[in-house]
Amino acid sequence: MPKLHPVTTPPFLELTTRAREIFRLVVEGYLDTGMPVGSRTLAGGGALNLSPASIRSVLADLEKLGLLAAPHTSAGRLPTETGLRLFVDGMMQVAEPTREERAAIESRLAEPGPIEAALEATSAILSDLSACAGVVMVPQREARLRQLSLVSIAERRVLAIMVGEDGAVENRIVELGAPVPASALEEASNYITAHLSGRTLAEAAQSMRKDIASGRSALDAASHDLIERGIAVWSEDAARRPVLIVRGQANLLDESAVSDLERVRSLLDDLENKQSVADLLDMARDARATRIFIGSENRLFALSGSSVIASPYRDREGRVIGVVGVIGPTRLNYARVVPMVDFTARSLGRSLDKFIG
Repeated sequence: MPKLHPVTTPPFLELTTRAREIFRLVVEGYLDTGMPVGSRTLAGGGALNLSPASIRSVLADLEKLGLLAAPHTSAGRLPTETGLRLFVDGMMQVAEPTREERAAIESRLAEPGPIEAALEATSAILSDLSACAGVVMVPQREARLRQLSLVSIAERRVLAIMVGEDGAVENRIVELGAPVPASALEEASNYITAHLSGRTLAEAAQSMRKDIASGRSALDAASHDLIERGIAVWSEDAARRPVLIVRGQANLLDESAVSDLERVRSLLDDLENKQSVADLLDMARDARATRIFIGSENRLFALSGSSVIASPYRDREGRVIGVVGVIGPTRLNYARVVPMVDFTARSLGRSLDKFIG
């Protein structure tokens, strides 16, 4: 079961048993249909055994508390962001994902491939199951490399081909200040491979620079320059790596989008700024439980009125290595999506054990 931190707010303490039940029915009705819920609908349901007039009186009280609002086009009520927060923290009942949902998540994560494929699969399956945009923050990791080869592609340009211990291959261009002979390329390749093998870039760079500075290496000046430039390029490239994978933006274009195109345009613009989204998700890294951001509770999605459900995923030692979640309208099925995100985070952490040590 996902862990949530219930919050007993003053409005909750002020509610009578009758008011709590009516409030719960309004919120659940709105989350189910997306439409305001009126007193006649509540009375017709038979669960309250109250007249429409009595229900309207309670609805008015809930509106005064700032928990419900009445759109000018309807006599019904819908929850405010404050009301949704109260419902999520103090009244919502969550359960484990269904057997079918768990099987779909685990089978997608069990597919072979590099770590990027597992992260993309996570984002895609969350998007499919939640009908929202699925997001995954890429683990902050430094790959351990197995081999490096340097190949001349122009007089002052070299292609660095790096092979990681996980089998991943990366190609990067190194711009040279002056032409370098083939013998220097071979010498630098062998030297770097010896220092990179089984190490991260930071570890290898520290060792190589120490050797060069102390004069312990037998490299010539051309090889020295090549290694220094290579280290700079690789470090810069690592800093520019994507920090976020987003899938399923099209799910945000639902029926309500037709009448609120400006909101959807704002949301899609926000999603384009992946660093800002990653910064928001980063707020969930230190959480012991799944975090829920509703509407204007986060500045990034304040204009689009969107909600974010995020949960950290951990390695086998319990260290947080990333965050997974969904982004969608405030009218989310929180009771279903929250445990789904929590289960996905736990499954992703287990599946990444083979990549992250």
